[in-house]
Amino acid sequence: MVEMHEMVPGKRFDRYHELGQEAFGEKLGLWIVVPQQLVVEVSVNIVYMVTGGQSLKKFHDLVCPDCKHIKQTYFIMIFASVQFVLSQLPNFNSISGVSLAAAVMSFSYSTIAWSASVEKGKQENVEYGYPSSSTAGTVFGFLSALGDVAFAYAGHNVVLEIQATIPSTPEKPSKKPMWKGVVVAYIIVALCYFPVALIGYWAFGNSVQDNILLSLEKPTWLIAMANMMVVVHVIGSYQIYAMPVFDMLETMLVKRLYFSPGLMLRLIARSVYVALTMFIAITFPFFSGLLGFFGGLVFAPTTYFLPCVMWLAIYKPKVGSLSWFTNWVCIILGFLLMILAPIGGLRQIILDAKTYKFYS
Repeated sequence: MVEMHEMVPGKRFDRYHELGQEAFGEKLGLWIVVPQQLVVEVSVNIVYMVTGGQSLKKFHDLVCPDCKHIKQTYFIMIFASVQFVLSQLPNFNSISGVSLAAAVMSFSYSTIAWSASVEKGKQENVEYGYPSSSTAGTVFGFLSALGDVAFAYAGHNVVLEIQATIPSTPEKPSKKPMWKGVVVAYIIVALCYFPVALIGYWAFGNSVQDNILLSLEKPTWLIAMANMMVVVHVIGSYQIYAMPVFDMLETMLVKRLYFSPGLMLRLIARSVYVALTMFIAITFPFFSGLLGFFGGLVFAPTTYFLPCVMWLAIYKPKVGSLSWFTNWVCIILGFLLMILAPIGGLRQIILDAKTYKFYS
């Protein structure tokens, strides 16, 4: 996608749907890309609402264990109140500081998570087998986990919008600094994910919580700080994924419904969107199930095989070449992921819903 951003001389594809229109045609490109990209970004925002609320609640419970019990619903609403304010920032450039803070917090709380797991040590009676006792449960758990992995690498959906903020000239095309950014980003992602996954599993086995910080209790001040770092991280990340939605929403309201552009439109449209994601997060706060379901259903196509289809449609590599073969492997694997992962995620949501009391 970084390479395709300026593949047509003198033209930049600043939006995912613009690249889709180049590959599939004006109308078909919109219908293929926009619905999927919207669901991706809305689903990420819903999951971030849930994560922010859970981490705020964990922070409160750690700092004040003797305080009165407060529903998770209220913590999600507190998290949403911050988003109501930040959503009024006009564009990607204006949230660069928030984005940087989110990246620093992500690396910091990941480091705290694995180092605290090392300090806590291997737990008594830890088990490393499958958490489910049935074959069906194991298979569904595996499928849901595939969706979790797909959800974890979601940056592809906003990469063109981010690259659009980088100045570009024929001598210094935007893809050069963007490539450096992508490489550094994935190195940081690896440094965040792998130690947490390996050390967390060593310490807690299959009983580890979906959010490992919920499995850790001590040292109290450190785990409380890590949970607040998670909050700062998802505050910034929410805005990164919401910004393209705001752009599409306001463009549609102005061009199709003839609303007047300006502060009032931005205030109402963006506030309604934040309120909608807050309501869904409060109603269905099933972190693991949502990851698996959305990860497979919409992240797999937009992240793993739709860019490959576009590459084949635009560049038309020679049949049997390495480029042609690699892209087709990604397309087939991505399609299987899209079909199978939501099944596991949906089952997890149903299981969680059986014991869940709404708005508790």
